[in-house]
Amino acid sequence: MPIRPPSWRLILIVLGLITLPIGVGTLWLLLTALFNQVHGLLPVGNINFGNWRFLWEGSINGRPPIWVALFNSILFAATVAFIEVLVASMAAYAISRMNFPGRRLYLGMILVLHAFPAVSLLIAIYYILRVLGLFDTLFGVILVKASLEIPLGIWLMKGFFDNLSWEMEMAALVDGASRWTVFRKVALPLVRPGILALGTFALLSAWGEFILPYTLIVSGKSWTLALYLQSFLRESFVDYGMMAAVGLFYALPVFVFFLLGQKYLLNIYSGGVKG
Repeated sequence: MPIRPPSWRLILIVLGLITLPIGVGTLWLLLTALFNQVHGLLPVGNINFGNWRFLWEGSINGRPPIWVALFNSILFAATVAFIEVLVASMAAYAISRMNFPGRRLYLGMILVLHAFPAVSLLIAIYYILRVLGLFDTLFGVILVKASLEIPLGIWLMKGFFDNLSWEMEMAALVDGASRWTVFRKVALPLVRPGILALGTFALLSAWGEFILPYTLIVSGKSWTLALYLQSFLRESFVDYGMMAAVGLFYALPVFVFFLLGQKYLLNIYSGGVKG
């Protein structure tokens, strides 16, 4: 007897149940950030803008200004995305178009590097950054984060380059164009959806990164928003209202960016991978 596929109504119910805790948590975060007190999901009292005083006060309980952390987060996410897209695109094009000894082994090693848990490398990364003089610097964390994400970026971009036809590239090579010119003026424009998808994924991943900054950054001048938010949990008395407001401030750019870039994220699954 053939198995009937589940109806769309059932699928929507299951998805709704899965996302219900996320929706409830987001609603609690919003209410806690706006009101004096919240019992369950019911706000009590008037709207409390004091929870948002971190926006106009310079330093709160020894923390750096929130705008310093915001600038560091934007710089961190944008630079990581730029490095990842640049290096992954060039490496993926070379792997896709050039047949060199050890090519398949190299592809396999890329997957191994991506699957290797980054947490197990923290001690080695710490010593390397100390030797290079990059410990407790935002630039050092940027290099670490980008290097850990590049293997996945190479594998994804290779799929997009594999799906390109050789005809336009061969025509450009016959006309006397160099391989670099072909890559920059012919191949890259054709894989623009893949670049946007990888850039969006890299930005979101770097924006939500916590372990690397928490381990490799000590001074407040290099704090990101993730460290700013975590600092509330180290206090003897936690101001949950302000903590919720900071969390909402931290999450709002992600919501906006995800709404604008979700169609590019879906392009990741259309690239495909060929051996």
